[in-house]
Amino acid sequence: MTTTLLIRDDVTESNSRAGLRCALRGEWTKFWSLRSAGWSVFALALVTYGLCYLSTNALRSQARIDDPIMRVLVGFNFGQFVMGVLGVLFLSSEYSTGQIRSTVAAMPRPGIVLGAKAIVVGGVGLALGEVLSFSTYFLGRFILAGHASQISISQPGILRVLIESGIDLAIVGLIGLGIASIVRSSAASLSIFTSVMLVLTVVLFAMPGVIVHDMSRYLPANISSTIFASTTPSQLQGTPLFSPLIGLLIIALYAVVLLAVGGWMMTRRDT
Repeated sequence: MTTTLLIRDDVTESNSRAGLRCALRGEWTKFWSLRSAGWSVFALALVTYGLCYLSTNALRSQARIDDPIMRVLVGFNFGQFVMGVLGVLFLSSEYSTGQIRSTVAAMPRPGIVLGAKAIVVGGVGLALGEVLSFSTYFLGRFILAGHASQISISQPGILRVLIESGIDLAIVGLIGLGIASIVRSSAASLSIFTSVMLVLTVVLFAMPGVIVHDMSRYLPANISSTIFASTTPSQLQGTPLFSPLIGLLIIALYAVVLLAVGGWMMTRRDT
């Protein structure tokens, strides 16, 4: 009896691994078959490099500023929305077209499907984020060469900013995916994502000071602002904030919770 149970456990674990591998191949193909994927990546790179050029080139006519790397990576604020939208559409588009039925029929374990989508979105976001952060750094360094605001990877905080900025893009993509796994509707998911990343910040700062003081450090937008800078951004001076690493772990926790809830809902709803 014990031997039989062990064999069954081994078979189940083997099937799960095989199922995840197959799901990964399918989701990778589906991601790049999205009409918006290729164009979004192109637009993200174009805007990131373009804003880097415009922002850093403007510094050449100014005196030295305290945190030029924040100006170099200014395009990452746009990049967050691109990755979040991609994360949402990667799943919500299947619900809107009905393709989710064939997906679940091919892989009757929605948890594995969502896990495969999360690996694809997280992997693409991380690779794209790191490539953009380091290449944008070198572009900004070239433009600012010989200027008082020139940057170097050996300066305190610069390497941390470059690494964590790429990770931030991946996590924001997973947040979008998690929202879509719960809500399903593309329009509603995009509205919620936009509200969480932008509108919530505006609304909170209109609240009484004690609420702003206690809650502002938990806002994804404020956390990302500290990640994209080597010093505390001027607009957040005097606002209680987490350190960039702790903030990164907090938004990663947001993504994990959303995906866990979404996976549970998909298992109950789509099987």
